[in-house]
This record gives sequence, C-alpha cells and structure tokens, in this order.
Amino acid sequence: MIGRMNAGFVLLFILLFFIAEGVSAIKSDTGTITVKKTDDFEVTGDGSAAAWEKTVWIDLPQRRPETKIYETKAKVLYSETGIYFLFDCQDKKLTSTIKKDNEDLWKEDVVEVFLWTDENFPVYFEYELSPLNYELPILVPNDNGNFLGWLPWHYEGERKTRHATSVRGGEKKSGATVSAWMAEIFIPYALLTPLPNVPPESGTKWRANLYRIDHDQGTTTFSWQKTDKSFHDYKKFGTFVFE
Repeated sequence: MIGRMNAGFVLLFILLFFIAEGVSAIKSDTGTITVKKTDDFEVTGDGSAAAWEKTVWIDLPQRRPETKIYETKAKVLYSETGIYFLFDCQDKKLTSTIKKDNEDLWKEDVVEVFLWTDENFPVYFEYELSPLNYELPILVPNDNGNFLGWLPWHYEGERKTRHATSVRGGEKKSGATVSAWMAEIFIPYALLTPLPNVPPESGTKWRANLYRIDHDQGTTTFSWQKTDKSFHDYKKFGTFVFE
C-alpha cells in the first residue's frame, strides 16, 4: 500500500512539473499563441513593466548551427494602439558597431519581428532592433521569394515606434562582454497602415515570426517558427491569435 502511495506521489510530482513547464514558456513547436491584451505602458528596455507578468515566455530555439550556444526567449502583448514585444537574449559579446537607424542591422547582433496581417495579401512588416537600440522598420512585398523592403514615410508622431534595450553583466557598448541583452519594442498600428486586419480585434489572427541573429561564433540564428530558405519564408510563419 505504501509503495503504491509513493508511486502515486511520484507520478503527481512529474505531472505538476510538466504542467509548470508548460505555463512558464511556450515551446517552439507550438505554431499558435494567444496574444493577451493590456493597457499601454512605458517601454524601458528591461521588461520591468508589470504588464509583462500577464503573459509567458516564448522559446526561440537556436536553428543554426546545431551545437547550442545561447538561449533566446520573447513575450508579446497588444493594446488598443499597438503591439509590444520583449526579447531576452543570452550572450557573451555585443557584436554591434552600427550606430545609425535603417542600416543593414542583420549583419550584426539583432532581434527581428515579422508581422503578416493577412494571408491574402503577400506584404508584411519587418522590424529589427540592435543591442545598441538602432532600428530598421520596413514594409516588405514578397512575390514568392522576390522581395525588397520599403522604409516608412512620415515616420513621426503616432506612426513612430517606441523601443529601448538593456544589458546584463556588462556595458551597453560595441564589443562589450555581457551575460545577456534585452530589447523592448512597441509597434503602433498607425505605422502598419494600410495593411489589412489592422488594428486587430478579439479573435483576429495574424501570421508572424520572431527571430534573433548572433555573431559571436559565425552567424547563429534563432526563430520561433523554423523557416527553410531565409527569415522571409513567410509561409512558414506561426499564428498570433488576439485575445
């Protein structure tokens, strides 16, 4: 009888462990996530806003090379005015020398967001942010792999993003030794005009993907949903379902 009780306790413990794991982070093989709604809040770059406690981390597995180097995770929220993202990136060195917006940020350390708001319309929004807080916001028409980005016009006022970054274990400067860096991003719906399905309502679905590139040991890529040829393989994006 005691043996059966002990076995029962062990099974219960294992079950609770896996439930807790599922609550703490959304695994990469989950192609759909529910984006929770929040009131607007200040973007600080360190994820300190209480609103972030409303949602869980999304795993961004390392896709290339196969030997694991770092862990990367992200969170997503939305409000009446825009959509928020928070990235947490393990790192050892900030490979980030570009000190200007709208440059080729993907050639150095960077996080990226892709938002494809309507599957009937092969145009999506791409946003990149470097550890030094420089950005690249572009709209991308993609005709079955033939694509190019367009910079926003009248990029000011309610159409302007809000973004900030922070580091742990070091200084926020080019070449610094660190233990991790974070990126916090707010993308206003006004910037996404005239993409369809914007702004989202409860039940709205967007296709999307989240990425990171690191350059400590060659080029290391991370993504929520795995793509084949490039990050622009939009047909492999996951799905955001707005709460």
